Amino acid sequence: MAAASKPLNAEPSQPQHRAHESLPPKSYKAAAEENLPNGHEQASESALPTEDGTEKETPLNSAKSTPEPNSKTVEEHKDWYKSNGSPMTTIHPSQNTKTVQEGELEKHPQSSRQDELVTGREAGQRWRRSPIRFAPLNVPLQRRLQTLMVLLHSLSIAGLFAVFLFLAAIPLLWPVLVPYLIFCSLSNAGVSGELSHRSERLRRSPIWSLFASYFPARLHRTEELPPTRKYVFGYHPHGIIGMGAFAAFATEALGFSQLFPGITNTLLTLDSNFRVPLYRDYALHMGIGSVSRESIENLLSKGGPNKEGMGRAVTVVVGGAAESLDAHPGTLRLVLNKRKGFIKLAIRCGADLVPVLGFGENDLYQQVSPDSHPAVYKAQLVLKKVLGFTIPLFHARGVFNYDVGLLPYRRPLNIVVGRPIQVEMQEEPGEAYVNEVHAQYVTELERLWQVNKETFAQDRVGELVSFGASLLLDYDLGWDLFLICLVLRGD
Repeated sequence: MAAASKPLNAEPSQPQHRAHESLPPKSYKAAAEENLPNGHEQASESALPTEDGTEKETPLNSAKSTPEPNSKTVEEHKDWYKSNGSPMTTIHPSQNTKTVQEGELEKHPQSSRQDELVTGREAGQRWRRSPIRFAPLNVPLQRRLQTLMVLLHSLSIAGLFAVFLFLAAIPLLWPVLVPYLIFCSLSNAGVSGELSHRSERLRRSPIWSLFASYFPARLHRTEELPPTRKYVFGYHPHGIIGMGAFAAFATEALGFSQLFPGITNTLLTLDSNFRVPLYRDYALHMGIGSVSRESIENLLSKGGPNKEGMGRAVTVVVGGAAESLDAHPGTLRLVLNKRKGFIKLAIRCGADLVPVLGFGENDLYQQVSPDSHPAVYKAQLVLKKVLGFTIPLFHARGVFNYDVGLLPYRRPLNIVVGRPIQVEMQEEPGEAYVNEVHAQYVTELERLWQVNKETFAQDRVGELVSFGASLLLDYDLGWDLFLICLVLRGD
């Protein structure tokens, strides 16, 4: 078949040429058919083999079969395909293929859905269930400074003694340290009663406000005390370290001078503490004195406006080391029935007795119970009898956690100062008069509890019941129910 000839004046197919001759744009299909050779206006059909071995023309994409060109040689067609490319044919999957795939899915229904997942244990569960509660990182700066001050005070004796040992390891400092040790062994500044080392600037430092606000601690006054008399403050209970006594009577953080103007108070501690290098200087600058008889008599007979002790006061933690062994959270056990030495000293010096009750002092630490560990308790008593002091096995919280460590818990401290008990000055007081004043002191201590229990013991579950020389009180601190005994017993 002869190839059909193209029109002599064919329309241009390029868009720019048609726009130049003011012709409308030509479609892509018309432009493509115009460039195809004769016999190739439509896409060729593919031949599929039949069952009898012959080829059957099968239309693809509804396109007409392309007749075989007879007027051109094979070489001409090859040259044309090389320059213009071969016609493209799109092949769609047959219906049979889709049917086979659906049949396979029906035979294997489990492959059409996701298998059920089995998950292992979650990491970190034991840390969340840990009995130790760690402090968060976003703790306010003020609370961090409070913790730091309590930590420094708790480690003051051991820390300052460790500093001295470090300095003693430097031979160049021996010419200074040896005379200092001799001076410490001969000095009587802790018992002289002159308070020559006392620094009001240190006692009023803002750092002690951080210390007192850690718990927080508050000082309460029952009535005013005239500065024209002398006083012996009896602090109860001793607790583990006596944090409330230090905050109220060794510093001005709680406003002692504001509540009791004109009175110079001195907190008393063991005389052996004034033999510890460096720590003795720290204690003397804080205005702390020795608890010995000589020290108390000197403090209450020197100084003041009349140079005879007027306006002077001392604070004695009456229970001492024996009472510290009974300092358990939820309990208040006072060693008082046979503690009459401070009563005699007050009568000799003509000083009024002022009972002080520290609510919450025993709640600051946990320690080994004598019921569960009787052997440990007996060893502590032997140590107290031999050395004069004992070491309670206690714990509370740490710097970065709330459950393990040597820092006290953050629990409120309320130090309540009772009414003064006036005494008659006697150089050699009789036993009857000492017992009479002692009974008045115990009565005022009981009244102090009864008056303030509604304010500082609101969760109590019982009332006061008297058993001769002992007083039993049921009391709940809020986090658990405990049986709290206020026992006025002998040592």
